[in-house]
Amino acid sequence: MSHAISVPEEAREQLNATVAALRQPATYPGTEAPNEAIETHMAWVFLTASHAYKLKKPIRARLIDHRTVEARRRACHTEVELNRRLAAPVYLGVVPLAEDEDGLRLEGEGSPVDWLVKMRRLPRTQMLDARIENDQVSHASIDQLGTTLAAFYRAAAPVRWSGDEYQGQLVANLTSKRSFLERPRYDLDQGLVRAVARAQSRWRTEHAPLLKARASRVVDAHGDLRPEHICLTDPPLVIDCLEFNRSLRLLDPLSELSFLSLECRRLGAEWIGDEIIALYRQHTGDDASPRLVPFYESYHAVVRATIAVWHLDDKAFGDTNTCTWREQAEAYLRLAHERL
Repeated sequence: MSHAISVPEEAREQLNATVAALRQPATYPGTEAPNEAIETHMAWVFLTASHAYKLKKPIRARLIDHRTVEARRRACHTEVELNRRLAAPVYLGVVPLAEDEDGLRLEGEGSPVDWLVKMRRLPRTQMLDARIENDQVSHASIDQLGTTLAAFYRAAAPVRWSGDEYQGQLVANLTSKRSFLERPRYDLDQGLVRAVARAQSRWRTEHAPLLKARASRVVDAHGDLRPEHICLTDPPLVIDCLEFNRSLRLLDPLSELSFLSLECRRLGAEWIGDEIIALYRQHTGDDASPRLVPFYESYHAVVRATIAVWHLDDKAFGDTNTCTWREQAEAYLRLAHERL
């Protein structure tokens, strides 16, 4: 079974017409005009000088069904509500794409044909990944970020799982991801896939009590805490949470911060993860064992490797980037193995 996320043929024509309209300055309110359009698997994002407008694609997948206008409207409101937890000034609201006698207009008065999330555009140079690339990350900015995230986790809704349930969730997810990574069509180094699985299984056997004890810490978290989603403004803002499925956001904060640590390590800034985790422990009183961090990093590296190969199933993204996605997957698998 493919894990591609794509637009059904019957909805493609309407989506293409909507995207074409959103490329035109006349569609926008006032003097706004689009200067860049970015396509992702699940959305189109149109950037103006001051704002970003996100259009959800009419897709259907295992965890998503956005085929109707009403479903997309609800999804937009959910995205705004959840992302305001860590980036309230960014998420301005949900606006209609309305049709009147002059055509399609954003925030127009006619009949809505679709809905978009309206956001304040953030400066690219202030995003954490850009700051890392330019060696411009200060300890003061990371201290602010750590304080912000610790407060977020303290306020986040808790989840009531037993230790066995929590460990079972992690094992089931790793087993599922391995089943994808083993598929011949992805042409991955199977020796490496097996070595990662053995190392993770050995760690779980040796440290099962540590892992099970984390069940009491699980909360409704961000779900996709990557450097490209963190803006080092004052105060820091964290955007693009994983809004479409709550179960994927249910994480031990230490696990989520270990994911951020993994991504910073991959970009050559290992110290950031160490400092963020230390700040989290300091501000929350969570005495989590440091032995958990390498396992969580390895766990998330396997998840990212799987997401990379899923791109190969998508006709819109796989054909021209086959080598890139495969190389990215194996790079994550090497990290997964190195961390244990």
